[in-house]
Amino acid sequence: MALDEPQRTNTSEQSAPAPAGNDASPKPSVMTRIGGFLPGIILCLAMGGVALAAARLLPGMSPLLIAILLGALWRNLAPVPAVFGPGVAFSAKKLLRTGIVLLGFQLSLGAILALGPGVLAIVVLCVGVTFLATVWIGGRLGIELPQRLLIAAGFSICGAAAVAGAEGATRAKQDQVATAIGLVVLFGTLMIPLTPALGALLGLSETNIGVLIGASTHEVAQVVAAGGAVGATALSVAVTVKLARVVMLAPIMAGLSLYMSRKHNVEGGKKPPLIPLFVALFLVAMLIRTMGLLPEAFLQLASTAQTILLAAAMFALGLGVHLKSIVKSGGRSLLLGLLSTLIILVIAVAGALLYSPMP
Repeated sequence: MALDEPQRTNTSEQSAPAPAGNDASPKPSVMTRIGGFLPGIILCLAMGGVALAAARLLPGMSPLLIAILLGALWRNLAPVPAVFGPGVAFSAKKLLRTGIVLLGFQLSLGAILALGPGVLAIVVLCVGVTFLATVWIGGRLGIELPQRLLIAAGFSICGAAAVAGAEGATRAKQDQVATAIGLVVLFGTLMIPLTPALGALLGLSETNIGVLIGASTHEVAQVVAAGGAVGATALSVAVTVKLARVVMLAPIMAGLSLYMSRKHNVEGGKKPPLIPLFVALFLVAMLIRTMGLLPEAFLQLASTAQTILLAAAMFALGLGVHLKSIVKSGGRSLLLGLLSTLIILVIAVAGALLYSPMP
């Protein structure tokens, strides 16, 4: 049975009376529940490993991007057995959020502040203006609030990871999450050749091209691919600028949770936390790294674990990218993704023309 195929129930079994003395069905044991998750988790970790191996053979390609594409190809070309369902859902959320926490160990506030006030202003403008403009334009296009919030988060902050972070606060449907991720993959992949070519066309230095790439490209993986195609300097600047955008994940998610709790709370529904636990742990990890107390060996181990977990999670998210769900949106979500990309690109180009990181 395919992953997205509904379970069929036997109505005669449902209507049959329960045996005397057995009013409630026995709950599955802990080991049984864990066993239900294992096939999907093992699949995602294995495919994440395949993506890591493929990235070594394909210069300029990120394992995270490869993992998303592998999942999306499988989802759209062949059925996904239902046995993988629970573990895939677990990987798309829990493994992803664990990977985001570990990402905090790669971020130092000192390195981000060293970019200088001009570049930091570019980051804030790119994230803030793109997020708000995307939500507003999506409303004018008649797109539901959860859908446009997911697209706004993914396009303005850090792609699929931000979509996953916003999912809980927005209480979005699975097809809305899949559509947002599909759009991030589509437009972010187009940015890989576009941003270096645009920087060269504008006559920007390698450093400023790095600013352009980091400030505009959706996924960290896509930033690595685009920056690496330009040079080592562009790659270093692009990743640092992009990670500064990733830091914006915490305040944006906290604000979004607060807004949804106060303005769009569903009666009887569970209120999302003001600051999701994984976002709080991400900030703690970043502060610990900033204090300089961690040995290099630990940082290397955390980086490797982060890449493996995020690659596994990206494959799981890729399995949720169903092109039919994007087509069903009638082109409105595609148009919103295009306009959101153009907005962040225009702001990033203007910033790259005006500012450079501090020496």
